[in-house]
Amino acid sequence: MIIKDAIVKRLRAFKPVDYTKAILFTAMFIAVFDNYTFFSKISATYPGQSLFLLSVFIIFLCTLIIVLNAATLHRATKPVLIIFLLFSALHSYFTDSFGVIGDQEMIRNILRTHPAEVFDWFNLRLIGYFAVLGLVPAALVNMMPVAPMPLKKQLIFKARDIFISLLVIVICLFAFSGSYASFFREHKLLRLYANPMVFIYSSARLVYKANVGPPRAMAALGIDAKISGNDARRELVIFVLGETARADRFSLNGYERETNPYLKQEDIINFSDVYSCGTSTMASVPCLFSNLGRNGFTNEAAARSENLLDVMMRTGRINVLWRDNNSDSKGVALRAPYEDFRTQTLNPVCDIECRDVGMLGGLQKYIDRQGAGDFFIVLHQMGNHGPAYYKRYPEKFEIFKPTCQSKDLGACSDEEIGNAYDNAIAYTDYFLSQVIAFLKNNDRRFETAMIYVSDHGESLGENGIYLHGLPYAIAPIAQRKVPMIMWFGDSMKDTIDIAALKAKSKNQFSHDNLFHTFLGLMEVETAVYEPKQNMIGDNKGKAITAIGR
Repeated sequence: MIIKDAIVKRLRAFKPVDYTKAILFTAMFIAVFDNYTFFSKISATYPGQSLFLLSVFIIFLCTLIIVLNAATLHRATKPVLIIFLLFSALHSYFTDSFGVIGDQEMIRNILRTHPAEVFDWFNLRLIGYFAVLGLVPAALVNMMPVAPMPLKKQLIFKARDIFISLLVIVICLFAFSGSYASFFREHKLLRLYANPMVFIYSSARLVYKANVGPPRAMAALGIDAKISGNDARRELVIFVLGETARADRFSLNGYERETNPYLKQEDIINFSDVYSCGTSTMASVPCLFSNLGRNGFTNEAAARSENLLDVMMRTGRINVLWRDNNSDSKGVALRAPYEDFRTQTLNPVCDIECRDVGMLGGLQKYIDRQGAGDFFIVLHQMGNHGPAYYKRYPEKFEIFKPTCQSKDLGACSDEEIGNAYDNAIAYTDYFLSQVIAFLKNNDRRFETAMIYVSDHGESLGENGIYLHGLPYAIAPIAQRKVPMIMWFGDSMKDTIDIAALKAKSKNQFSHDNLFHTFLGLMEVETAVYEPKQNMIGDNKGKAITAIGR
């Protein structure tokens, strides 16, 4: 309190400023201190062009002045400026530390983040960013003496400042028109690092999409769906939906470390060239359960249409169940039976957090209770969800050491981060072996199968990039290439050309194939089924050529 009183007293000793100066201070602070990544990337792209870089800074500052003038008015000025400062500090932390971009997909991820996941992000580095770049300037703005100004005069000053800012922007653009021609045409992605402009723009676009235009009804999918009836035996298919696993960290794909000691003992089919639909859970999960394909997918379109689970349930002969040890189904299982295994209420295997293998708890009883029909069961993993990789596996799976034991990846070496990540992959390997063991116990009663694929990959420090979620166009292959495995029980093998399937396992596939692969595997007949996209083969018997991306 003594320090605060001293600061307030010192500030009050200065002549009160008008709202214009408060806005200028905020804009200057954000431009200088909260945009290190943005300007460093521009500097690397245009080396030696100091005057051009200065013009970029001036244009950025003027743009921010325009935004802040448009967003503030009279007594609401200070609160709005404080919000901008606090948010920009947080955005700066994630951009500087992980290369995160505040585009529409990332905003969707934030809005759908499970509350328990939020705690994984808290660390001293984040607190430091928020305190120094957020709380301190916000406190200065709050204590800054501002002279009262009539509304009419304030509007005149705003118009003046916006006009001057626009004029300066135009002058800079003309002065360096050659450089800006390449900046806007060839380096559009650089603008995605501008803090907080991109986040504001993306948020406005999301709000616009959600609220403009008449509401659209849910589109039915596969209304003609039925079971073909070619096979009288009941099917039990488990789809393990992985989380944040990258293909090149599976020893099955040639990784030098033995991260798949359990799966290599099983008669599995490993697909080594598979690509995700998106680089985040919010995009990939709805996409792979839809029939839209990556090129036709948007979250809005997926939300307005039924998906694979709806088609299966429409047959009336498939028992669908979604068990989740992740955040949620991202809207996929809204109309299907859903169970949350992130708490001890259902999950019998919990220590510092509930484990993926716990999703098998009580599953046999569920199957035994259903007197008829096939089964399609989704087990949505916690998998390798970052940044707290060290929490994603039990202690006995800490095989590779030393490991990063912090949620702040900046406090660890890339080796420590990679070790913790690989340990989580090894635990997924064990979990998948337990799923296979479960299915083996049911092989006499059902035609059994397991398919595993990750939703997206992960960056582990390559080129200074961490985690995932970059726009697909610029995302490194580590975020796009994912592991995929199939296992079939003895009864199912009688209906599938296993030799042909193994022969094409090195062909290129993607999440786009899964919708049709599952329909074919479950023997669902419907007009929306495309046999050529089925990785296994039409009606489980006819091997086909892979359709690459």
